[in-house]
This record gives sequence, C-alpha cells and structure tokens, in this order.
Amino acid sequence: MKKIGIGLVGFGTVGTGVVRILQENKGVIEDRLGASIVLRKIADLDITTDRGVKVDRKILTTDAGELIDDPDISILIELIGGYDAAKEITLKAIGKGKHVVTANKALLAVHGDDIFGEAHSRGVDIGFEASVGGGIPVIRSIKEGLVANHIKVIFGILNGTSNYILSEMTSKGKEFGDVLKAAQNKGYAEADPTFDIEGIDTAHKLAILLSLAYGIKVDLGDIYVEGISKITPLDIEFAKELGYTIKLLAIAKEEGRRIEARVHPTLLPNCHLLSMVNEAYNAIFIDGDAVGSTMFYGKGAGMMPTASAVISDVLEICRNIMKGSSRRVPLLSFQHEKIRAQKIKNMSDVTSRYYLRFSAIDKPGVLSKISGILGNLDISISSVIQKGREVEGTVPIFMVTYEAREANIQKALKEIDDSPITLDNTVLIRIEEGGGNFGG
Repeated sequence: MKKIGIGLVGFGTVGTGVVRILQENKGVIEDRLGASIVLRKIADLDITTDRGVKVDRKILTTDAGELIDDPDISILIELIGGYDAAKEITLKAIGKGKHVVTANKALLAVHGDDIFGEAHSRGVDIGFEASVGGGIPVIRSIKEGLVANHIKVIFGILNGTSNYILSEMTSKGKEFGDVLKAAQNKGYAEADPTFDIEGIDTAHKLAILLSLAYGIKVDLGDIYVEGISKITPLDIEFAKELGYTIKLLAIAKEEGRRIEARVHPTLLPNCHLLSMVNEAYNAIFIDGDAVGSTMFYGKGAGMMPTASAVISDVLEICRNIMKGSSRRVPLLSFQHEKIRAQKIKNMSDVTSRYYLRFSAIDKPGVLSKISGILGNLDISISSVIQKGREVEGTVPIFMVTYEAREANIQKALKEIDDSPITLDNTVLIRIEEGGGNFGG
C-alpha cells in the first residue's frame, strides 16, 4: 500500500484531534483512500505535555524547519494560528513544493492573496475547510457542490461564542456581561473575547467565503464589522414581541456586479432556520440562483469537528497525489486568472429595514419630532411602540422602519441624538427578512 507522509505544526487542541483521528480511524481512512497516511513529524514549542494520545517521541520536535526540509513529508498541516509565524511556515513549505492544510482563518483573511498566489505559482494545493465553520463542509460545498450557481445571498452564524451568548441572553433574559463571564467559565469564550464578541473572527471567515462565492480579492477593512457587546435584554425582549430573534450575522449579497459584505447583530424572523441555531453551533445559509436555498449546520469549533475538516483536506490532497495531479479544483473555486480585485459596496449605500430604540424625554410631542426627522430623510415607519416609563423622565420608544438607506438612517440618528429630545444614543439593529425562498 502506498504511503504518504504528512507533518503537523501545532500540537494543541486541534492538532491533538488530528492525531487521534489518524490513529482511531486508521482503518476506515485507508479503506477509503487506498493508501496509508504516515505522520512523520510533529512540531510544537511544547513537546513534553501529555496530550492524551500516544506518539513516538522520536517524531516530536520544536523546530518546524525540520518538517519543511523533510523530503518524505508531502503535506504540511499548519495549526499554530496567528499571523507572522504561520505565514512564514506556510510560504516556506509551499516554496519546498509541499501541499498545505490549515485551519487558520485569520491568516487566510489577511495574507490569503500572498499564500494562494504562491501556491498557484508552485502548483501545490491549499486545504482550508476547517477555517470556516469548523466541521461543517461549507467550503467544499461552495467549490464543488454549488459550482454551477450564481450565489445571491450568504447569511452565516460563524462564531460559536457570540451565538452562545445571544442564545443565553434570549432564553434566560440575562445581561451581556453576566453571560460572557459564564461563557468564559465554561470555556466557550477566551479570556480576551474581543475577536469573538466584536465580530472580527466572523469577518475573517466572511472574507474567505466572499473569495469562494464571488471570485474576488477582499480587503478585510472593506467589510463593515459591528459586535454584540451593546445588545441588551430589553432589545432581545422587544425583538421577541415583534417576532424576531437577534443573531450576529455575516452577510454577503450580490446585486448585479455589486457585492455587500457586513457583519453585525441582525433581527431575523423567528421562522427563519438561522433563528433556531442556538448554543455554540454554527450555520451557513446560502441562496443560489439554480439550487435555491440551502443551509449547512453543525459544530463550528472544537477539537474533533475541526480535526475532522482538517483530515478531509488531507485525504483530498492525498487522492490528488495518488493520481499525479494537483489543484483539480481551483484553490478559490474560480480559475486563478479570473479572480479580481473588487471594492465592497460602501456601508452608507446599503439599504435595510431597521429596529430603533430611543431613550426619549417624557414630554408631549417628542414622538412627532422623531418621526418628523426620520420623514425628512425618506425613512418611513412600519410600526412604533411606546413603553411605560422605566427611568424617571425617560420613556423607551421602539420603532421598526421600512427599507431605508444606511446613510439617511445615520444622518437622522445623529440629528436626533444631538437634540434635547433624547437622553442617550439611539440603539440601531438592522433587520433581514430571509434572503431566500424558505424560512422568511
């Protein structure tokens, strides 16, 4: 039986899962592949801690260069995360003619142009299924299963930490800070959760999906990003009254040749399948012109789901090696020469429906003044509810608008918030009504 050598850089949680799958599922992998995968070396700064899997200590090293220079290693798995070191290791491995598998969404979102360009010129494969959605096979689905489609809409719940927090706030009525602390205690959130709760991690993943779906080079800075740290139980409760659920969504849309890309808290109808995705699960809703609406659901992180995606890439590349080919499927779905640079639609030009919560002073005529300012900027009101006084002298007013232009909404809110009729900045949450032909 043919043997294919691989090397692993990064023996952390996911790296341990990779080793476990290779050991525990060795038989089924060989039966499906028709070859034997041999783990020749593992590199990590810590090679003494017990990971709970047995490996020959002779294959452990602290020097990733040993893997890059080893001619018996055909595929290098990069699982160290971060930017600089990961980029250096990846590019050096590609330069040696090795195929690379990575779960590093931040690396690909920021340095993907360099990495994919070098891989194309060297004729090697890059596997990155685990970079978006953990164990959910969404990347392979876009590259192959949906290859005949113009993708019209992508909605993604792509960060388990944020989804867990919003789910807990929704089901238990707790404050954001309290749920975040609980999530950290359970290991769902990092000690520094900024990337998760402020939408940065989701934006990294959206950048990768944009390249695959539309064949464009994406400047991460062009993606509008807003996190969930300002969401309150009051907003969640009112969303429920309106028939909506709040989710942190990655949103991509194509209209003509113009592409929207944004990450922010979003009100979704309760009947939409994404509204039913709870806890730390991920889901990606994709609407194609031929296939219609599809949704991919599963665990977006964790040792074994992510390792499963990593191994799937390893096997795909092994099959190419066995057939004497590479890049049977283009690295980013589109042919390399067809990938183009494109500016993302400016957020000020986006149109949406909006949920607005005003902290209005408790005086006659305030509602009419707010409505007048909105009307002057072509913003029509769909519904309005004024709640009872919660703080002396202040009443919350909730509004839902019809579709309006973002620039007009922002101008209106600045005028309202700068006036004496409100005592705090207005809360704004955008609304999406489904994006496809089911669940909305």
